[in-house]
Order: sequence, then structure tokens, then C-alpha cells
Amino acid sequence: MNSRGLRSQLKDSVPVAGLCPQGAYGVQDSLRSGFTSVKNQLLPSHPLEISEKNFQLNQDKMNFSTVRNIQGLHAPLKLQMEYMAARQIQRLPFLQSSNLALDTLRGSDESIGFEDVLNDPAQSEVMGEPHMMVEYKLGLQ
Repeated sequence: MNSRGLRSQLKDSVPVAGLCPQGAYGVQDSLRSGFTSVKNQLLPSHPLEISEKNFQLNQDKMNFSTVRNIQGLHAPLKLQMEYMAARQIQRLPFLQSSNLALDTLRGSDESIGFEDVLNDPAQSEVMGEPHMMVEYKLGLQ
């Protein structure tokens, strides 16, 4: 196989959506969207990575089916509406939201997990300039 064929196969297999220009001048806006990494857009590095990413979704589906079998169709619909309403409650765009209402609905507010210890918002790399982020969220820019 020649090198041209291998290069075209690699180009077709690696998604480059995050490398597309997003800013006003054709340059990615790193201040708003953060730094891009091709590594995050590639295939998962471990077989359990996909399972771990979808754990909460699978847990919710299992709980909804159990509640539907016990209480009927109305119960999971009511829970889904409450989850949607709790997800919409957020702080300002430049502050991390604790999602306390959603944790309370799911029953995970009393447990301490890995993300509770190592997810300190003060050490976050997502923090940006508050005025610019609010203007961007409201569409004023």
C-alpha cells in the first residue's frame, strides 16, 4: 500500500469537526469553547469508556422501566418532566452549577462519589470573563 492511500484513509477516519473555524475571523475562539483536542474526538481508548459515559442514562432507563411496571405509564412521564425542569435550573454561564435539585430527584444527593471530591469548581479550566460569557449566552455579541 502506498503512503497516499494510507494518508487518505487516516484523513477519512479522523473526525475534524472541532478543528473547523468557529470565530468571526476564521480562527477558533478558544476563550469561549476552550482548547480543542483531537484525542477527545477519536475512538474510545478503553471498552468500558462508552459504558461509563452512558451509566447515568442507562440507570435512568432502568429506573423508569421499573417505575412504569409498578405504578403505570404516568409515573416515568412525571419523573422525566421533573428531570427536565431540574436540568434547566442553572447559574450564570461563567459559574458551575451544582445541580442539587437533579441530584435530589435521583437520590444521589446523600452519596459521595469520585466527581464530588475531584470536581472542584475553583480549579476548573472553564472559567472565562463573566461579562463576555453572559453577552454570548444572551446573543448580544
